[in-house]
Formats: sequence, structure tokens, C-alpha cells
Amino acid sequence: QLQLVESGGGLVQPGGSLRLSCAASGSSFSASPMGWYRQRPGGQRELVAVMTSGGMTNYADDVKGRFTISRDNAKNTVDLQMNGLEPEDTAVYYCRVVEPNGSWGQGTQVTVSS
Repeated sequence: QLQLVESGGGLVQPGGSLRLSCAASGSSFSASPMGWYRQRPGGQRELVAVMTSGGMTNYADDVKGRFTISRDNAKNTVDLQMNGLEPEDTAVYYCRVVEPNGSWGQGTQVTVSS
């Protein structure tokens, strides 16, 4: 089965940037739409960015223009570049196959605080 490992999270100040990475093993997601999700403290897990295998993207309204999703099908990786980070972006971030419904990894913590 497909295994996904997220990395790149950390502590940053408001206005800073981070690049999250998601590496797959055990299978390939090259033909699958991939998503980045986040779960804020006390909140529900929500989809923030999607990229299809053909490169089409969609973003949640509150990250549009600040976050950019990218993928390398040959390397079986998907990244999330996050710029202009805000305290509201503090969350655990996960990558997952969007369709068919994928499984969750452990995620990576992003904390935005001054």
C-alpha cells in the first residue's frame, strides 16, 4: 500500500516561508490527484490545495496567492510552498491521495508565532 511521509514543518514568524515535502513509497501516486490538508488546533481537517496528475490546481480561499502546490511524478513527491505565513496557518499539515480516498500519515507541524 502507498505510504506517505510529510516533512519540512517548523516554527516560523508571521510573514515567513516554509516548504513542505511529501514523499511516497510502496506504490505510486503519479496517476492520482494529490492534496495537502491541515488541521488547526481544535479544528477539523480541511483541504487547502490540490493538484491533479495533469497539473491542474485548486486552493482554499484563505491560502490562494500564498501557497503553491507542486509535484514530481517521476520522484513520487508533492510539495507545498507556503509564503506570507500567518498565525492562522498554524496546524498539522498532511498530504493524501484525494481520489480514490487515501490514508493519512503522521503529518508535519507548522507553527507561526512571533
